[in-house]
Parts: sequence; structure tokens; C-alpha cells
Amino acid sequence: MEASTKQLLHLSAELEAELHENILPFWINRMTDPLHGGFYGRMLNDGTVIPDAPRGAVLNARILWTFSAAYNSTGKEEYLKQARKSFGYFISSFVDKQSGGIFWSVSPSGEILNDRKQIYAQAFGIYALSEFYKACQDADAIMYAVDLYNLIEEYAFDKKNNGYIEALARNWTGLEDLRLSPKDENEPKSMNTHLHILEAYTNLFEVWKDRELKAQLQNLVKLHLETILDSRTGHFRLFFDMGWKSKSEKYSYGHDIEGAWLVRKAASVLDNQVLMNASGLKALFMARVALSEGTDKDGSLYNEGLAGKVTDNDRHWWPQAEAIIGFMDAYAISREEIFLNAALKTWEFVKEKMRHPSGEWWWLVNREYKTDPDQDLAGEWKCPYHNARMCLEIMKRTTGIIEKRTLNCF
Repeated sequence: MEASTKQLLHLSAELEAELHENILPFWINRMTDPLHGGFYGRMLNDGTVIPDAPRGAVLNARILWTFSAAYNSTGKEEYLKQARKSFGYFISSFVDKQSGGIFWSVSPSGEILNDRKQIYAQAFGIYALSEFYKACQDADAIMYAVDLYNLIEEYAFDKKNNGYIEALARNWTGLEDLRLSPKDENEPKSMNTHLHILEAYTNLFEVWKDRELKAQLQNLVKLHLETILDSRTGHFRLFFDMGWKSKSEKYSYGHDIEGAWLVRKAASVLDNQVLMNASGLKALFMARVALSEGTDKDGSLYNEGLAGKVTDNDRHWWPQAEAIIGFMDAYAISREEIFLNAALKTWEFVKEKMRHPSGEWWWLVNREYKTDPDQDLAGEWKCPYHNARMCLEIMKRTTGIIEKRTLNCF
């Protein structure tokens, strides 16, 4: 057995343990709310649960996706049980029975707190519901997923300039404040929202082979490769006006490496060789840039950069997870050991610096490897989606080596 195969098998075994012994048990045992159902909306950095914290649609969609995907990968009945519970809670709490779509947030007892229709949240609804449908062929799950797709296409798709706007009011009319979060630019289009619509449409197309969905997914792949990606720098532009003029200069290393493999996966489900070739070349280019510009000598991925220089050198949890997948994907394309070694080194960094004693990962560590006490261990944005998906992706790709002698397991 060659050395790289041994390394991959060892990595896969460690990530399987990480998933089953740390990440998923944390969410089952520490975040389940026995009073209101579903999952608590927040846990502080020190492990303190905040029972009355708002419940976010994105967090709950990601939890539904995670347990559905874990069951689909492993067949463990406990994960299907959690997925069914998550599905029931998500539908009863977040679906707008009046105007359609997904609310942004609700209280623990189910009162609507924020009724805006953030397209990012609608996309994660599709992503989660289509994965749950894969798990148990629940007719309601695919119905809700298709309904969300139709609403996005009807109200958020820009038929004149292409792409999707960021947010709408409850009744699908316009809003002045379109931001996904306070740190974002108030612009009508973003890389982040487009990336996760692409991710959602990819998952939906795997279970619903609709002709128009296929056309829109193909359009999204091209948008990322030709418009959102700066082909000179190898970075995604982050914010745009309606006519696709770039409105920001900084970039996100985590989104770059995440988008690189997600766009290639989208091209693969379309069975379009031209797009597969183009996305593979771009993914490899972006991985090289992330490795050379955004990776520290300890294997960690920095947060943000500008003009070829790092501007935020904190190491957030989710870029580390995406780096492991993205570098492994680059290894699948090129068979260059530098990418395999990069993935392995990032995982070593996570093991040494990112793990919380509870089984989850810290939100971030800084250059001195200190955590930020103001950043939650679980909450609106902190969830099992990135790190659990990383475990599942690497487990799948390693299985591909054994069965097919290839890492290209999309």
C-alpha cells in the first residue's frame, strides 16, 4: 500500500471518530431542547446554554442537513431519528404558512421574531430538505424544497441582469436593508448567497431532475466561474450592485476554498464535461492561491485578505473544515502531494488548537492560539454543518480510493 493511501485511510478513520464521538454527540446531548423541541439557539464560549435565545432558520436547516447527511452516509438509525425530529421542528417553526418561504428567526416557543425572506436562508432550507428526502423519501420534504425553489426563482431571480438578490420582505416585496449580517455590505448581490443557492440547487437536482432547475444550476456555475471569480487573483469577489459591478475589495479565504470544490461538484451533477473541465482548472488555481497566500506555516487558514496580503489572521473554525475538503479536492484533480500534505496539516492544526473539550470546535483562535470569549460555541452561525460535512466528504473520498482508486467521488 502506497504511503498516500495509508495517510488517507488514517485521516478517514480519525474523521469518522471525530464525527461519531465528538461533533454529533455534542449536538444530540448538549443542544437538544426537551422543553420546546428542536435545538437551543445559543451556547456561550464557556459551554453555558442560553435557553431563551432566538432560534435561527440557518442553524436549524444546517442541523437538519447534518443529521440527514450523516444517516445517508452511515445508515445509523440514531441520526435518522435526529433528522426526523429536526425536520418536524423546522417545518412547524420556520415555514411561513401565509406567504410561503422560511422565516429568519423565531422564539423558543415559536413566535415569529424576524419574518424577512433572506434568500440565503431559503437556500439552506432547500439544501436541508432535499438531503432529508434522500434519507427517507418523505413526500412533504421534496414538496417544501421545490416550493422554496419556485419562490426563489419567482421573486429573487434578476431576469434583467442575472443572479439573485439578497433579501425580501415577508410578502416578497423589496427591502432597504439587504444585509445577511451587520458586518456585510448593504448591496443587492453577494458571492455568499449565490454560493449557497448553487449548493442548494446541486443537492435538489440530485433528487429532482427538473429541466429548468438544471438550466439555473448551469447558469450559477457559469456565474461563479465567469463573473464572481476574479480570474486574475484567484479570489471570489464578495459584493455587487445589480449590474454586477464589484463593490468590495477584500476576500475571504474560507469562501474561496469552499466555493472551489462546491462549484466543481455542481458541474459534476450536471454531467457537463465542458463545465467540469473549466471548474476543475479554476478549483486548482484557487487552491494554489489559498495555499500560497492564506495558509500559515502551522497549516491553518487565515480569515480574510486584501491585495495579496492577509488582513485578518484569526483562524475561524469553518475555513479550516473547508480547507481540508478543498485541498483534498485539489489533490484529486492534480495528484500533487502538496495538496494532500496541506489537508493533513490543516487537520493536525484542528486537532491541536480548534477542539473544544465538549466535542465541538472553538469559533476561532488568534495568532497566539487564544480563543475569543465573546464568540459562541453554538448559535445562529455556529453549527455542525462545516465540520461534520468535512468528515463526511473525506470519508466518502477515501472510500473512493479503496473501491475505485480515485478521489473524484462527486
